[in-house]
Amino acid sequence: MYVIYINDRPLYLLPQDAAAPPINGNPATHLAARYTGKRKSLLNYADTLEKGSPKVTSVALTAPDVEELWNDFRSHYKWVEAAGGVVTNVTNEKQLFIFRRDYWDLPKGKLDEGEEAAAAALREVEEETGLEQIELGEALPTTYHTYRSKKGNRILKPTYWFRMTTEQQQLVPEAGEGIVLAQWRSLQDVLREDEPIYASLRALLERA
Repeated sequence: MYVIYINDRPLYLLPQDAAAPPINGNPATHLAARYTGKRKSLLNYADTLEKGSPKVTSVALTAPDVEELWNDFRSHYKWVEAAGGVVTNVTNEKQLFIFRRDYWDLPKGKLDEGEEAAAAALREVEEETGLEQIELGEALPTTYHTYRSKKGNRILKPTYWFRMTTEQQQLVPEAGEGIVLAQWRSLQDVLREDEPIYASLRALLERA
């Protein structure tokens, strides 16, 4: 199964015999369909989610070959890789969050050319929060979301996540990247429904 977030709404790509995904929100606004094999039809579903229609807040597409479906979906987008960290402070047992563009977020950023995902994740955490003493842990599930470039081109961004730990307390948010705050916070507090956090990150943190 693949889950791609489009305008903060999930598009599920599923094998034909897969169980239906758990739906967060109103089941009446969830659309389920079979992939016809026509690649252009995938843009209809993507555009519906991108436009933010209240009638469709999530979509599940099934196909006999989910990898073929995934590759057909990817063919409409430029692939831009990123990496980031879910950082736990071993001293206070809280997680590292940044506040950027009116949302609580995790430190992350694009891979440089030829850069490994783990190295990029460490570099981005250091640059965006000022941490220097970080221990890299296991890889976490990859998240996927789409957006438009300034020229209107379709971008699909996979973000590779890693667990990390540190004993450092002091944080220095990178203002040049639009980061207003960097804080150690309780995971439970951030995941409260009234806290602004991207749906893809909420799903990642609930699993992690």
